Amino acid sequence: MARVWIIEDNMNFRRGLGRALSLPPAAHQVREFTSCEEALTGLKTEPQPEVVLLDVGLPGMDGITGIAHLKSHAPAASILILTVFDDDEKIFRAICNGASGYLLKAQPVATIVTAIADALGGGAPMNPRIAHRVLAMFSKLAPAKKDFGLTERETAVLRCMASGMPRKRIPEAVNLNPHTTDFVIRAIYRKLHVNCATAAVSVAVRERLVEDDKGG
Repeated sequence: MARVWIIEDNMNFRRGLGRALSLPPAAHQVREFTSCEEALTGLKTEPQPEVVLLDVGLPGMDGITGIAHLKSHAPAASILILTVFDDDEKIFRAICNGASGYLLKAQPVATIVTAIADALGGGAPMNPRIAHRVLAMFSKLAPAKKDFGLTERETAVLRCMASGMPRKRIPEAVNLNPHTTDFVIRAIYRKLHVNCATAAVSVAVRERLVEDDKGG
């Protein structure tokens, strides 16, 4: 059971999602808040969350601004944006501010449950369409590619990570067993001088180690 906080001002959506996440098979410890300010107050007295599902359009402090404040009080928490907004500016700002993933409310609850599990495992869950756009946005800003000495297999795994693929699906996608995949991911972290999936993906898009499928 993970500690999952939902920061969402839509009561019906918040309570419905909270119930779904607190019941089996997810069975998480769920806390609900209507604003970033309320959650920040909660952080003063309550155990820190492991995952935060954060709306963007909140009263008072908006979700994207709230990311940095939440991370300053709960640095180990994975913050997943969960919103109806999918415009490039909000996506870009959220990722740059430290969001670990970006999901849309229209996605099934089962997908959100999987995203939470992926975030708890060090992944960076993202709607595939959003992940594609993030790669495209960052590639436009990226300098020339550096040589980090990644093998073809490591690059293939890194490409899966950057696409937002859940970690448990990567072995099948690259035709490796889970143990070997974990070994490859650790090698990627070592070569990129990072210690988590979010940082690895950030380096990958900044240094153009994975290319946008359409942009080549």
